[in-house]
Amino acid sequence: MNTLRTTPLKEPAAAPVIRPPAVAGMFYPDDPSMLRAQVEEYLAQARTDEPPTKALIAPHAGYIYSGPIAASAYARLRNAKRPIERVVLIGPAHRVGFYGLAASSADYFQTPLGTVPLDREAIERVVDLPEVLYYDAAHAQEHSLEVHLPFLQVVLGTFKLVPLVVGSASPEEVAAALECLWGGDETLIVVSSDLSHYLDYASAQAIDAQTSRAIEGLAPERIRHENACGYVGVRGLLRLAKRKGLHARTLDLRNSGDTAGPREQVVGYGAYAIG
Repeated sequence: MNTLRTTPLKEPAAAPVIRPPAVAGMFYPDDPSMLRAQVEEYLAQARTDEPPTKALIAPHAGYIYSGPIAASAYARLRNAKRPIERVVLIGPAHRVGFYGLAASSADYFQTPLGTVPLDREAIERVVDLPEVLYYDAAHAQEHSLEVHLPFLQVVLGTFKLVPLVVGSASPEEVAAALECLWGGDETLIVVSSDLSHYLDYASAQAIDAQTSRAIEGLAPERIRHENACGYVGVRGLLRLAKRKGLHARTLDLRNSGDTAGPREQVVGYGAYAIG
């Protein structure tokens, strides 16, 4: 005798929302093997005997220009005694204008190396702040966050991501968002920023050295838009770091004239550890 099914069938699960890579094949290789090999080569050339840290500032240009400097920051994560489970990644908006900080409603961010799950619980917590909103358009074509992901995937393997794009916001609003997400040793903070833009080589060296001294001195008031394209995020992190009694140090300071470009007009890149 057949029995009648009385339990309703479940609705099919919605397909996960994936933010695909926007600059693969331009800022970095779109072939997974080539990409992993390039990142590993940069990391191998960087110092790896440095201790891990709570927060990093690292650049976001094409890998041939800024990859070696970014690796100077990420190589130290391989010495973490406890796995890093969450990465809060903050970078400036280059494509879309808006007020506040933009969170993503995606479930995953994708690179040629695979998908990175977003920490939906942490994101729901931070969007309760008045300055944080869901705005997927800010993420769709933005490179300032994306270029960091392959480094994080190679170094950390598995982790959850909290991506925030900074629009017209104040450093104090960035600091409030970071405070909300700060966590403990399981959470890494990464602020994405290049330094000076399109100066001659000697002028860039002088300006970028001043910026590095301001970062090391936890002096956000000395960093302006001409010093760093991600200056709002940098200033927000420095404000919070000062309140928490942390210290900052320069890990690497070069420009495109040192890596892969001419010296008539260069872009500056710095890597910094804060902890």
